[in-house]
Amino acid sequence: MNTKYVFVTGGVASSLGKGIIAASLAKLLQARGLKVTIQKFDPYINIDPGTLNPYEHGECYVTEDGAETDLDLGHYERFLGVYTSKANNVTTGKIYNTVITKEREGAYLGKTVQIVPHITDEIKRRMLLLGKTGKFDVVITEVGGTVGDMESHPFLEAIRQLQWEMPDEDLLCIHLTLIPYLSAAKELKTKPTQHSVQMLQQSGVHPDIIVCRTEHALTPELRRKIALFCNVRPGHVIQALDAPSIYQVPLSMEDERLDVMVLEHFRIEGLPEPDFARLKDFLFRIANPLRSVNIALVGKYVELQDAYKSIQESFIHAGAANRCDVKVHCIHSEQIDDGNVAEKLNGMDGVLVAPGFGERGLKGKIIAIRYAREHGIPFFGICLGMQMAVVEFARDVLGIPEADTTEVSPNTPAPVIDLMEDQKSTTIKGGTMRLGAYVCRIVPDTLAHRIYGTETISERHRHRYELNNSYITRMEAAGMKVSGFNPDTGLVEIVEIPSHPFFIAVQFHPEFKSTPERPQPIFVEFVKAAMACHGDE
Repeated sequence: MNTKYVFVTGGVASSLGKGIIAASLAKLLQARGLKVTIQKFDPYINIDPGTLNPYEHGECYVTEDGAETDLDLGHYERFLGVYTSKANNVTTGKIYNTVITKEREGAYLGKTVQIVPHITDEIKRRMLLLGKTGKFDVVITEVGGTVGDMESHPFLEAIRQLQWEMPDEDLLCIHLTLIPYLSAAKELKTKPTQHSVQMLQQSGVHPDIIVCRTEHALTPELRRKIALFCNVRPGHVIQALDAPSIYQVPLSMEDERLDVMVLEHFRIEGLPEPDFARLKDFLFRIANPLRSVNIALVGKYVELQDAYKSIQESFIHAGAANRCDVKVHCIHSEQIDDGNVAEKLNGMDGVLVAPGFGERGLKGKIIAIRYAREHGIPFFGICLGMQMAVVEFARDVLGIPEADTTEVSPNTPAPVIDLMEDQKSTTIKGGTMRLGAYVCRIVPDTLAHRIYGTETISERHRHRYELNNSYITRMEAAGMKVSGFNPDTGLVEIVEIPSHPFFIAVQFHPEFKSTPERPQPIFVEFVKAAMACHGDE
């Protein structure tokens, strides 16, 4: 069987959930026994989102092989339970960088380099790259942005050419659009969808299936109207109603027979029906918690929900594992000070200090950490959260008031957090941090060892600064123990305070590997500790 290709585009409005629809279809096909992968093509000119402020683009997700990618790749991994890679996220910047580099090397001598065919050829090459590995039966490609965006035109042109070049049964296009409800008229309006599909067709791309995001169910008459005016087969207009959980969407798409339509188009027969017993059990646990806890997520990008997307999802996974409703309260670290920290953290059963970069909001993070440490509140620090936990401990327990990180105080006489040695000569910011999965050796008879149940783990990283090992002896003598380290470099990966009910901080990003079926152990145990603090063991 030839590799099959599905393209998912969007129209009318952004944030409709193309990534969730793509991941849901992949989950359905995977459950039928097909080998599926998903890739995201983003229209911005950045090489990757690694240098983007989270306010601009949400969380920067990191893959196992060290790619800094769009947050939708996190959805792909959480839904499918399989890793993505550098090849799964392509930007306009990467496309142009490749073509311009080839031009400088003389690959196009004598030719005028143009969007068509040179840029579109490179886009097509990348779109087909994963399929040509022979590892996948189906490759799903999500195209970022919306139809009509200037920067999306080369991607749509590439899809148009592939529709022309490939057999019909090897390629399928899904268009996700919005059906708004006008409360004054008390009706759903299809005209925005019609216009969106017309714009797509003007680009030469013809959708095979239209998925309509809507707050109200579509009547059979509305579905037939959309199919007629958008020139798709009757029955190939389906609805995507708002769901209580994104993990409900695969089941909703199964009810709409999305996978059946795709398989019929690809002429694939004889596959087993999907078995979603584990997913349904997970959804039951989410919907029927036996307890609840309040967790403070202290960060500086809390205004944007997607800035800490993987952390939020990890709490959902850990909550299901514990049959616990985890209520995450996002607290802006810039708004925490010595005078109001007790009020801000009042009623919290746990405190997580989030990752980040730069000086803004650091003081509030340190104050929150000190409050959790002194009041026995379960604490969990991630990346910068770990670094600030070390800074706070050095200042308040070791009695080193000038202790700091050289990220914000390059000349501090007490650099308890310092730039990694291999970063000191680096001037380029993009893609040069410590990225991807690294091994961590866990010290026996520690909280970390009890959490993971093993002495060797692998977790993903995204940082430039590290704990200065010259302070370890003093820290451990004062009660902060190093319980995880990289066996090759000696880099400290985990610190904890054994005398505290639950105090652990990690340099890596455990949230990137949490899935509904494999919730991240630290999140699971952190929620369990919060339950104990709440009195719900």
